[in-house]
Amino acid sequence: MRLLYTNFHGGDGGGHTTYVVALARALAARHEVHVAAPAGSRLLREAGALPGVHAVAQAFPNGLKQLRARMQAQRALAALLRAHDFDLVHVNGSADHRLVMAALRGLRRRPRIVLTKHNSKPMTGLGHWWRARRGTDQVIAVCDYTLRHLQESAYRHCRLDTVHNGIDIAHYAPWPVEAAEAERRHWIGETPALVLGSNAGTALYKGWMDLVEALALLPAPLREQIQVLVAGKPPASAQQQRIAELGLTDRVHFPGLLADVRPALAAIDVGFVLSYDVETISFACREMMAMGKPVLLSDYAGLPENIEIGREGWLVPVKDPRAVADALEWILEQRHVLPAMGVAARERAELAFGLDLFVERTEAVYARLLQG
Repeated sequence: MRLLYTNFHGGDGGGHTTYVVALARALAARHEVHVAAPAGSRLLREAGALPGVHAVAQAFPNGLKQLRARMQAQRALAALLRAHDFDLVHVNGSADHRLVMAALRGLRRRPRIVLTKHNSKPMTGLGHWWRARRGTDQVIAVCDYTLRHLQESAYRHCRLDTVHNGIDIAHYAPWPVEAAEAERRHWIGETPALVLGSNAGTALYKGWMDLVEALALLPAPLREQIQVLVAGKPPASAQQQRIAELGLTDRVHFPGLLADVRPALAAIDVGFVLSYDVETISFACREMMAMGKPVLLSDYAGLPENIEIGREGWLVPVKDPRAVADALEWILEQRHVLPAMGVAARERAELAFGLDLFVERTEAVYARLLQG
């Protein structure tokens, strides 16, 4: 197969970048793989370093005010499509989807178009109707929650499949006790406190402030037994001020954006992702579980699909600090079961989160589409 992956993000790209890089790395060994992404993006940089992957700088300007830039980008993408006669173009967002459709006009042989739905935003309106009818052959949902919503959208007429996101479970693996303890001392000192952590980032919709508010609801003796570690961009001043107002500045730590999150994850006892918007299945959740950490999750989108409640983690209602506080009390009372729950989390990761399974299922979707 001749495959082209596109993504519009000009910066880090988050889970989109992780997704495309994983597929490109694995499939380049047996297919011709190209990646088109904006200059300066993490995706272009990482794809360009992969053996056998052809990475090309491609802009995906969006909006009526960028009409001239959009026309230039469309011509560049059309030239790429003509030069390589792709079998399949895999798009990952509305901006690149629109430009691909425009660039395909007049092409003698039209490649099949696959769209991955990465977030929980509704797919309504004329634009989605048009892309579903005229520019989409297959949609991949990254969780069953997303699939159900696709079945009620304009994309219900396309081929639909769920392929849960995969992670590198060899890279994200439990650390030896001694190394984990050293990281723990590095991040929070010698305190014997229970450490809750997340590598899902500090965007507000990730719900990490709900955990902070929940911590403030606990009685002082319990609150003093907990420390929190949140990796990602430094939070906005409003959130830092709120943390200070709650008297929790010495309990909530921000190590910043980390090139490698594993040392921070090794230091924690319990992971958390308390999203209330945008989220689907969460790479961060799966990375923490693969490292042997039970997880506290909000009952949002595809997050519940990661765990069996009580075995690998806990589920709380969305945006409910009181429920989170109750869960924290339970975790403190039952702290002795956390190692066994961490082992169970790793077992689930080995069974269902691996990259091999993710790539195999995605490749099978491609094959069925092309054969059909």
